[in-house]
Amino acid sequence: MRRAGRHIINLGIGSPDLPPHPDVIRVLSEAASRPMNHGYQSYRGIPELREAFAEWYAREYAFRPDPERELLPLMGSKEGIMHLSMALLDPGDVVLVPNPGYPGYAAAAKLAGAEVRHYELSAERGWQPDIAAIEAQDLSGVKMLWLNYPHMPTGTPGNPDTFAELIAFARRRNILLCHDNPYNGLLNPRAISLIAQPGAMDVAVELNSLSKTYNMAGWRLGVMLGNEEMVNTVLRFKSNMDSGMFKPVQLAGARALGLDAGWMEELNKTYTMRQKLALQVLEALDCRVDGAQVGLFLWAEVAPEWPNAESLSEELLMQAGLFITPGFIFGSAGDRYLRISLCSPTEDLEQALEQCKSFKHLGS
Repeated sequence: MRRAGRHIINLGIGSPDLPPHPDVIRVLSEAASRPMNHGYQSYRGIPELREAFAEWYAREYAFRPDPERELLPLMGSKEGIMHLSMALLDPGDVVLVPNPGYPGYAAAAKLAGAEVRHYELSAERGWQPDIAAIEAQDLSGVKMLWLNYPHMPTGTPGNPDTFAELIAFARRRNILLCHDNPYNGLLNPRAISLIAQPGAMDVAVELNSLSKTYNMAGWRLGVMLGNEEMVNTVLRFKSNMDSGMFKPVQLAGARALGLDAGWMEELNKTYTMRQKLALQVLEALDCRVDGAQVGLFLWAEVAPEWPNAESLSEELLMQAGLFITPGFIFGSAGDRYLRISLCSPTEDLEQALEQCKSFKHLGS
């Protein structure tokens, strides 16, 4: 459609369109000018970055992991999803993944030869896992369970009571909890971490990322937190798969992690303005939205007259030149939902709103 000359507004992608803090770019530039920074780096990451991650967790979650033994810098948290799967799973193992949920969890498990089994999330339960229903299943062969709060795509924030139940469940069943946690600081005044909960280090790992919180998606900087045995297990796989990250990128990441609270306040002001416009877009389409969502997206149920969200998404693209992600790509439980991204400037969201109004008029 773009090749044919049509202007398409894409509100589907979750890649931040804003730059990192100027200090982060300055540190990258200065470090890259030093010849000694261009060699191979340790698979464990430089000490400055590990210490910065530990201090960041201490500030954000009142929990300080040991930077030498309990965290491992990564080339983005997506790398951690694959490394955990390849390091820990064998053919015949079973992995529990949420429906709806990020497709990468199932893809990594399948690439490792494991069987994927979905556990259902629903609006009726506030998109929280039904632990009793999970435990009532045959869990023989289940090695890990993926969870992700704030949840993508539904925007559901983390719940400390649910985390406590999951930790107890994992201990009873000897199942590893794998928590993917890249959205916690965004439009979320009560950020919590699974790995910071009592007893979690025994049964869980957590992935985090600078991609969303610090506008560094293309820089590929993340971290895995877990006990020393788990970190070393993943490190053995990682050290045969890739090399250490470019040192200037690591130094810049350490600077990002050290930014004061003003950074998040300003970023969240921008996303708050965008969220209001995104809500208006969805309301113009007669979608139903839960106002308690956090993170970089809004999740909305389409009106009853549409057979599913895919049909509405297709019509919006063809008639209005607007793309909003249909929820079925996150699992069957997303069949009647759209996911709209906040990673577009207000001008695009304002234009999308006008195009939705025109689209609705055409359909009336």
